Amino acid sequence: MQDKELYQQLLGLKQPWRVSEVEVDFEVHKVDLWVEWPKEEQASCPECKKQHIIYDHRGERQWRHLDTMQFQTILHCRIPRVKCLEHGVKSIEVPWAGKKSQFTALFERLAIDVLLGCQNQTKAMELLKLSWYEVHHIQEKAVQRGLERRGKAKVKHLGIDEKSFLKGHRYATVVSDLDQSRVLDVAKDRKEESLSGIINKMPEEQRAKIAAVAMDMWEPYMNAVRALLPEADIVHDKFHISKHLSEAVDKVRKTENRALLKAGAEDLKGTKYLWLTNPGKWTKEQKGLFKELQDKGLKVGRAWAIKEMFSDLWGYRYEKVARNFFRKWYWWATHSRLKPIANVSKMIKRHLENILTYLKHRITNAVAEGLNSKIQQIKSAARGFRNFKNYRTAILFYCGKLDMYPQKTL
Repeated sequence: MQDKELYQQLLGLKQPWRVSEVEVDFEVHKVDLWVEWPKEEQASCPECKKQHIIYDHRGERQWRHLDTMQFQTILHCRIPRVKCLEHGVKSIEVPWAGKKSQFTALFERLAIDVLLGCQNQTKAMELLKLSWYEVHHIQEKAVQRGLERRGKAKVKHLGIDEKSFLKGHRYATVVSDLDQSRVLDVAKDRKEESLSGIINKMPEEQRAKIAAVAMDMWEPYMNAVRALLPEADIVHDKFHISKHLSEAVDKVRKTENRALLKAGAEDLKGTKYLWLTNPGKWTKEQKGLFKELQDKGLKVGRAWAIKEMFSDLWGYRYEKVARNFFRKWYWWATHSRLKPIANVSKMIKRHLENILTYLKHRITNAVAEGLNSKIQQIKSAARGFRNFKNYRTAILFYCGKLDMYPQKTL
């Protein structure tokens, strides 16, 4: 079998496309292939698919293809043009690549797999022997394809969270599909318009099916959801509530520890993480220390008990029973003479309606928090991003669960 025939078979080219020339350079480890469409063969207009004779050819273009062994392989072609009565002069479609691509579809698929596998652009560049610009271009086009294909896929539960983008309190708004564990989109800043911009891009049919949105108590986010998703319930994330209560317990500990140290007592010295750790994860030593401290009737012990009792709320199924529980808990918290606990309990009461919605939807931002960890890994691997656009592209590429492969596979 001749070189031309071999590559004709390897490339899967169908007539009348044919390999017209093959050059192998052993010094630079490179194979160049020239592909052509015979002048005498008619071709289809890419718009209406009607057959026309070849009008002329464009200047030669080239595409990076999968390597032949260790030899870099390049396809060359002067793409024919047809003159359609309806659509004018048009370049015909080539079966190995999409429009304006520098790479064959098969090479792009490989590059996407390498990027996903490495989770790191620098390593992918080394393996693929591509520049940063070329790798970024493949990534950007892949995300664009994926977003276009996602269309009106049903989304029932949204998660909204923030992620630091740059130093100096620069944030990005991250919107996730909690059921599919994927990032839907990312916007600059954490303003009302940041979230509004993402929601407005969603098709109306998709928005109408959103039942609930998990978030913290950030007012700009709540305003955007109320305005654009009026039928969706806001569900304040239970982990954010727990965080507020834990911070209140720690404030009580700090104040009490200072007072004890002044009196010469070191009962609370080095106990910070005892009060903040889930009791189910305590060591035998920590359990013993906790019992000792509880027997001393410390303020932080009462604060901790109030915090722990609140967690029972999440186990209720019926709103009426949960409201009765909260009423009793709230009285205890506000009459505890522990100011940090009282302040948090009042904040919880102000937002109670959007906390009790958890009983109906049972959603949290745990998925979004998990995605945030992955986003942080991406950010660390890249050692930062030059601009927000690149940051958004990377997040959607690695966390969007998009269908990113080019359709043409030669």
